[in-house]
Amino acid sequence: MAATQRIAVGVLAAAACASPLAGCATGSHTSPSHGSHGAKQAAPGPQQGAPAPGSVLRLIGDGSTAYTGSQPHLPRPERLRPGQKPPQFVVFSWDGAGEDSQKLFSRFRQVARENHATMTYFLSGVYLLPKEKRDLYKPPRHSPGSSDIGFNDEKGIADTVEQARLAWLEGNEIGTHFNGHFCGPDGGVGTWSVDEWKSEIAQAKQFVKSWKTNTGMTKSAPLPFDYDKELIGARTPCLEGRKNFVKAARELGFRYDSSGVNKQVWPGKKQGLWDLSMQLVPFPGHIYEQVTMDYNFMVNQSGTRTQGDPDRFRYWGDQMRDGLVKGFYRAYDGNRAPLIIGNRFESWNGGTYMRAVEETVKEVCYKPDVRCVSFHQLVDWLDAQDPRVLEKLRTLQVGEAPRQGWASFLSGRPAPAPKGVPGAPAVRP
Repeated sequence: MAATQRIAVGVLAAAACASPLAGCATGSHTSPSHGSHGAKQAAPGPQQGAPAPGSVLRLIGDGSTAYTGSQPHLPRPERLRPGQKPPQFVVFSWDGAGEDSQKLFSRFRQVARENHATMTYFLSGVYLLPKEKRDLYKPPRHSPGSSDIGFNDEKGIADTVEQARLAWLEGNEIGTHFNGHFCGPDGGVGTWSVDEWKSEIAQAKQFVKSWKTNTGMTKSAPLPFDYDKELIGARTPCLEGRKNFVKAARELGFRYDSSGVNKQVWPGKKQGLWDLSMQLVPFPGHIYEQVTMDYNFMVNQSGTRTQGDPDRFRYWGDQMRDGLVKGFYRAYDGNRAPLIIGNRFESWNGGTYMRAVEETVKEVCYKPDVRCVSFHQLVDWLDAQDPRVLEKLRTLQVGEAPRQGWASFLSGRPAPAPKGVPGAPAVRP
């Protein structure tokens, strides 16, 4: 069913999501990518699909979820030493994550394993609710059983649960994209109150915590986490409703939100949550920049047609890849601000955007000092830092490296004045 994009950056048209596993979100100069540098090293962590949890310490509720101990492959964050150059974080995140016949969830689990990366998968709760039980979902301002992205069948639920379980065991994060994906002024998420958001969040959790009861698949392996504790962040449908969502999320113990659009600068907190919004990066061939999301590239290339001119597929994919990679190097060689990328599992325009993301992963994740991580890992690292260091990092503008060098910039000592101008502050280029 249809869900449309609402944010305009540059020339942006509305478009429709075609797949039942779709979730639409909204939203320089041209330059080729730098190309790969150096040979790849062997990626740490599991190289094969993760097995079922070996030690279920405690089943939760009906056994749909379980406590299995600390998450594997989740590194302990370390505080930057004085004068230490920050790592370059890159987050690849997926809206409405689910496994259907395209098998894109399993594909990108493999891409992550092969390229020294972990990712964030924003699971839609209704993907774990069978269509015949759709009336269990009571969306705010809509009749029971309504959804703009549909529900799932038994095979789709089993496949999605399997991928979510394996993803978590490999160190990835399972967030939420909520449920019905309602956008626009007619009862869309942008019209919801704080209490309505709390209801939506509670239902998204409940569908994950009760998929066995709702499907009858009682002998299947559980999801290996306590979702009440695992769920620490989200991205809202169409990037709408953020104001009241953040209020609700803060009260429910969330730690971050990724429902906006920012420039490539170091993040801060808004209303108590880390603002880890997607970003604007160069859009090759255009004078304006583009949001780091497949949907936004698509609507500026083929408009409302999810399958446009096949002769343009290769160019469009290269255009997205080069924009993401140029944005990466702008940060990597500049202010080292985390790069936040959002996508959905879709085969729009011949799957060209999936290729673009995969090629970006392969281009960036093996670079020195680069960490391709989940939002969970990023917020753990941010929380571990000296707030004064993060405040100083936020003074760097897009693409701006410290003129005096990182060692001096983050040494804790004042920077020397430029020669010939005693007492004058350092001048940024």
